[in-house]
Amino acid sequence: MAREWFLILSLFVCAAFLTFGEQLFAGLSNYFLLTVLFGVLFAVVIGCALGVVRHAEAISVRLGEPFGTLVLTLSITAIEVMSITAVMLHGDNNPTLVRDTLFSVVMIVMGGMVGLSLLLGAVRHREQAINLQGANAYLGVIVPLAVLSLVLPDFTSSTSGPTLSVVQKIMVGSIAGGLYLTFLLLQTGRHRAYFTEPDATEESHKHEDGPLALHLVLLVCYIVPVVLLVEQLAHPIDFVIETLGAPPMVGGVMLAILVATPEGIGGVKAALRNQLQTSVNVFLGSVLATIGLTVPIMLVLAQMLGLDLVLGLQSSNLVLLLLMLAVSVITFSSGRTNLMQGAVHLLLFAAFLILLFQG
Repeated sequence: MAREWFLILSLFVCAAFLTFGEQLFAGLSNYFLLTVLFGVLFAVVIGCALGVVRHAEAISVRLGEPFGTLVLTLSITAIEVMSITAVMLHGDNNPTLVRDTLFSVVMIVMGGMVGLSLLLGAVRHREQAINLQGANAYLGVIVPLAVLSLVLPDFTSSTSGPTLSVVQKIMVGSIAGGLYLTFLLLQTGRHRAYFTEPDATEESHKHEDGPLALHLVLLVCYIVPVVLLVEQLAHPIDFVIETLGAPPMVGGVMLAILVATPEGIGGVKAALRNQLQTSVNVFLGSVLATIGLTVPIMLVLAQMLGLDLVLGLQSSNLVLLLLMLAVSVITFSSGRTNLMQGAVHLLLFAAFLILLFQG
């Protein structure tokens, strides 16, 4: 319990913003105050998300598969869904937030984090090996789900704009959820070997001590400040977008960073240890869970709450998405990675950041 000091700090921050939030957010026109408030909220939410991942991993070790993977995935997805819902319900209606968040997760994870892992891993180990069947299994599900969710709405004619009709939403949500569940059965069942390190030997890893019930309670306790503080974080995000004229996608990028950072840190460390398959499992698994679980859940919530959803990507973003998917298929097609592949992914991520403001 001595390691959970950050939980106490986060609860204190929650109490402070719930009590004095109105007065604090009244002065957002002061850029210094805006920066401080955003920095504090963002740092505490990231810290709590790291706490969620830490306890979810401890639970997964104790429960074994498939329940362990399910707990970790559902914990991260719960943070994402609650964060998106909280921001969408605050301020002006933002119908593109789900689309922007999904696209940002793909570009940040498959561009920035995969690129950084491949680059650093190649600098230290020259070439690294991955399990080709595992990478292909991930991409074989990610590619159709990304296209159905973010590209198909641009080409349907039953509704105006890049949106889906009710029947089309049911179709896309059912396919996304069904494919993810099928993949989960494959990953945790008869084809578990696809997702292990090539020629791996059994290693012992140190895990968190403590009973299972304690980790379950602490996991929930860390999720609570995330939900409360993301709702507060919506204030400075909305101010930057609506008052200062920042691109609307900035909100989605911020939420994507919140979701991707905790797992991304572990993925980069694994690549430096020459365990690139672990990085692949973390990064591609994160993207798959984001699309496979967030899309059907948000489609249902939007229908229940009467929220508008615009899913189809436009112009340069559409090109970037298709390019990133194609490059990822090529990168993981040989079973070995090198410095050049890491550089390509990082440069595509740089293009995403530039086009975010100069699209």
